[in-house]
Amino acid sequence: MDRITKAARLMIVSDLDHTMVDHHDPENMSLLRFNALWESNYRHDSLLVFSTGRSPTLYKQLRKEKPMLTPDITIMSVGTEITYGSSMLPDDGWVKILNQKWDRNVTIEETSKFPELTLQAETEQRPHKVSFYVDKTKAQVVMKELSSRLEKRGLDVKLIYSGGMDLDVLPQGAGKGQALSYLLNKLKTEGALPVNTLACGDSGNDAELFSIPDVYGVMVSNAQEELLQWHAENAKGNPNIIHAKERCAAGIIEAIGHFNLGSNTSPRDVADFVECKLDHVNPGYEVVKFYLFYERWRRGEAANCETYIASLKASCHSITDKARARQDPTATFVFPTGVEKTLHECIYAMKGCYGDQKGKQFRVWVDRVLSTPIGSNTWLVKFDKWELSGDERCCCVTTAKINAKGSGGASDGYTWVSVRQKWLEGYEKKDTSIWLF
Repeated sequence: MDRITKAARLMIVSDLDHTMVDHHDPENMSLLRFNALWESNYRHDSLLVFSTGRSPTLYKQLRKEKPMLTPDITIMSVGTEITYGSSMLPDDGWVKILNQKWDRNVTIEETSKFPELTLQAETEQRPHKVSFYVDKTKAQVVMKELSSRLEKRGLDVKLIYSGGMDLDVLPQGAGKGQALSYLLNKLKTEGALPVNTLACGDSGNDAELFSIPDVYGVMVSNAQEELLQWHAENAKGNPNIIHAKERCAAGIIEAIGHFNLGSNTSPRDVADFVECKLDHVNPGYEVVKFYLFYERWRRGEAANCETYIASLKASCHSITDKARARQDPTATFVFPTGVEKTLHECIYAMKGCYGDQKGKQFRVWVDRVLSTPIGSNTWLVKFDKWELSGDERCCCVTTAKINAKGSGGASDGYTWVSVRQKWLEGYEKKDTSIWLF
């Protein structure tokens, strides 16, 4: 949060399962398209918020299974837990609010009297959330009776039914909508209310997100009937809420364009980077573009490849004498193993690997791309570089130094000066002999 010194240009608040993450997309292409768009165009001045019904345990499990970005803020357990940053620092102020008129023991006692309710896994039972499975045909009757009983016991609770089987019992002040409202008020108090906010969802527990004033909303094309019914009854005439034509993350990208919230052209949708000219470029776009080209090169899908290789060489700090390069740390690529090479040597080695991953499961993406100016035309760019090859997922914490080309500033593109990598603990590559960039 500290990196945002003024109001975020855009804050995206998205559900995960079947919204940001498409479980019917084995290649994760819509998610990877969103990742590239966010890191290249938004990460530097916008906020990404994941709002999920998952508990912290299941949320972390999903992160290991899918190529997800690291959000700035995570709202979990149906709006009952708010955390910040990659370290997931909890919001104590939100906890105090939820403690009002909430007694978990009484909730457990009363719900145990309903044989129709089946407790979900222990990981899904949280301090301010008790979760059950209930048959769709019995849900409404059970909810009405349970609500009455808890009210008689002096509790002020909220019952949320979603997915055709999940029933969550929460404090009345909890929920995805209230968590978002709390977050917006907190940012406003700090003088950092986002210029625009886009809420994204697919199921009943996302409906509250679309009820917050001055927030744009997108129901992805695969939204469940319960959410579409809520929309028909409560927000049919609201032009700020749309039902996207595209599924999951592709629907989020569609909404960014529909509401004119910023660029909605993902670098993954650009066929030829040599021919592509942008009005506004930033170090994040340069990093995303390079690693996307690297992925396409290894998969044998790179368009205009020889021209781009020549362009890459021209974009590297030009020191041809190896002895000088070893003496000048600004001309090197330091691998996570500690091996040091010139950038030109790395590009030359890459030429021999064209198409070596063709037809295989091989994807590359970058996360947490953040640049810091260290001179009038020089930036230090830090990011996590992820590489998926078959079942093996590896990650390097990477630091790159880049310069703006020529006298025209960043509009003329960038020159890579140096790159240094180290393994992210737990994600080291087994065979480092074929680790490129």
